[in-house]
This record gives sequence, structure tokens and C-alpha cells, in this order.
Amino acid sequence: MSPISRISDWPASERPRERLYLKGPDSLADAELLALQLGTGTRGRTAVDVAREMLAQYGSLSGLAGRGVAELMRIRGVGRAKAVRLAATFELTRRIRSRGSDGKVTLGSPELVFAHFGPLMEDLKKEVFRVVLLDAQNGLLKDVVVSEGTLSASLVHPREVFKPAILESAASLILVHNHPSGDPTPSKEDLRLTRQLAECARLLDLRIHDHLVVGKGRFVSLAQRGVL
Repeated sequence: MSPISRISDWPASERPRERLYLKGPDSLADAELLALQLGTGTRGRTAVDVAREMLAQYGSLSGLAGRGVAELMRIRGVGRAKAVRLAATFELTRRIRSRGSDGKVTLGSPELVFAHFGPLMEDLKKEVFRVVLLDAQNGLLKDVVVSEGTLSASLVHPREVFKPAILESAASLILVHNHPSGDPTPSKEDLRLTRQLAECARLLDLRIHDHLVVGKGRFVSLAQRGVL
């Protein structure tokens, strides 16, 4: 590869954009696809150079995709506009992975819940607690983030969990939160909170189908564990 610092000065056969057009996206390496999203490099470094350094820093596309805009902006050669573009691209990818081809989402099993929310949550660097509202056919009405915590914990208040369900007249709900460590093994606090919320739900005549703990590529269903 030529050391010239502008991709436009490379031979046409080496430029990522031209190669993608002629040979398809699968002909490009991760760094080249990432470079197309960056658009430009910085002084003395092409977009491909910047992309390679980003992948080296975070280990993989997956590791990079979990970073927020503020962290992306701190990477040399990535300002606000590029960081926002990258974050939007990663979020689109997560949404495509999480949704069915017809756009309808039915969450009738823990596996379906994980298929939908796993891509949205498994790479997050802080703990996020979602309430998933369902209709009578287990169709997704809405999901609400009720708490965003630190790397190790989040604070969840029953009021914030059940208020959206009451406002949306949900037939039932599912609780979902992630473990940033990647290990979905429920903690004692997870079990305590689940039992507390299940008791509150009974008082409100609501049903909690499940509480999923999302890890990296895997999950634990507390309903399957007999907690609910």
C-alpha cells in the first residue's frame, strides 16, 4: 500500500470506495469499511490509517461499536462530526440486527427477547435497565430505559418501572438489563430486585414475564431460573 497521505492519490485499484463499487463491500477489510465512514483522515494520516489505529486501540469493530460519542471524539483524528457519524452507523447496525424483516417484534420467549435486545445492549460500557411493554399477544408496544448506572450497578425504583406500563396500558412487561463485564450471571442484587418488582407488579395487577440479564453473546432468564 502506498505511503501517500491522501487516499485520492492512491491508484484507483487500491482506493476503498472504488473497490467497494467494483467488487462489493465484502472485498474490503474492517479498517477500509470504517475509513469510508470517517470520510477523511488527518494531517499526514489517511482515513485508513486512523481506522487501523482505532481498531488496534479497541481490539475489534465490536469493541469500538460500544463506545459513546464523547469517547470517540477523544481519538486522534476523530472530531465531533465523525464521532456522531460513527455512532449513528453503529446504532443502525444494532437496530437492524434487533428487528425482524417485517418490522414486527413479538417477544414470546427469552430467546426472542435476547435476539432483539442483545445487539442493543451487549456492548454497552455501563449498566442499563429497560422495561419492555407488551400487548396481549406479546407484541412489543414500547421499551423504556428507566436507569443508567455505573460500570457495576444501576439504581432502579419501582415507580419508574411501572409508570410506563400503566400509561401505555401494557398487558405485561419484561425487564432487561446488561452486565458490562459480559458475564450475565445474576448477582444477589439482581435477584433481590427481581423479587421486589414481582411483588409490586402483583399489587398493581401487572405481570412480569421475565427478567433477562444480558451478557456478551449470552443471557440468563430469571424466569427460567424460577425466580419469577
